[in-house]
Amino acid sequence: MDDKRKRARVQGGWASSLNSRASSCATSGASNAKNQVFPSSPQSRAGRGEQLSSKKHFVFKAPEQVIRKAPQPKMIEKQGIYEISTSPSGVSRIHLIPGFIDLNEADWMFEQLFHEIPWRQRAHVRQDLSYDEPRLTAWYGELPYTYSRLTMLANPHWHPLLTMLKDRVEDFTKNTFNSLLCNLYRNEKDSVDWHSDDEPALGQNPVIASLSFGATRMFEMRKKPLPEDNNDYTYVQRVHIPLDHGTLLMMEGATQEDWQHRVPKDYHSREPRINLTFRTMYPDPEAMHT
Repeated sequence: MDDKRKRARVQGGWASSLNSRASSCATSGASNAKNQVFPSSPQSRAGRGEQLSSKKHFVFKAPEQVIRKAPQPKMIEKQGIYEISTSPSGVSRIHLIPGFIDLNEADWMFEQLFHEIPWRQRAHVRQDLSYDEPRLTAWYGELPYTYSRLTMLANPHWHPLLTMLKDRVEDFTKNTFNSLLCNLYRNEKDSVDWHSDDEPALGQNPVIASLSFGATRMFEMRKKPLPEDNNDYTYVQRVHIPLDHGTLLMMEGATQEDWQHRVPKDYHSREPRINLTFRTMYPDPEAMHT
């Protein structure tokens, strides 16, 4: 009897051990089956693709905004010839000659011009309102000069000093001039606003010779904007040129067609300044092509 009980306990132990091993193998097999990679069918791949695509979200990114900055003015102070722009109109060129007139000569020339030129202040009419030009002027030549709807009658009797200066400028520049606009800036409050010397009577691509005496004033230039900029001058090229006592400035090529210039008010310069601008006038605008 005891022998039968021993065998039963041994057999029960073996049975339990075998059952435990079988259960462990089954569990391990199931786990391996989960981790094992099997070739997937097209249907299962499509299903996973749908799940992945459903997790993607479209994010809108606004295009980077181009920030335009107004360029710093280019300062021109040294003697030389400068091509300031090139366009279908041609090359815009300026020639700066500081000290064209010796300082001692420039001093007595200024005094003669200041006291002996018949300076006059002219009135403009804008929107039915009349206002005085913030400077004094005189016009010499054979033909009247019209700008900003104001006509200046010519004075054919040139002052001897003006004739001498015209000859000197012509000898240096190899250009001939028949007219002269004289400007007197009495103090820091006098100025001339943005404009171009592009009247038809001056011809195409006129050469302007500008000679300065007296106080140094800043001569500012700005390039005319492209048509698509709707006359916005914010981002155009700019050039600043300090015009000293005895300085000659030549404007040539397409400068008048492509650029504007001005002499702004300057509260740091309270002394008077005289500017002479030599130019060529044509009796008939068509004559400029002959």
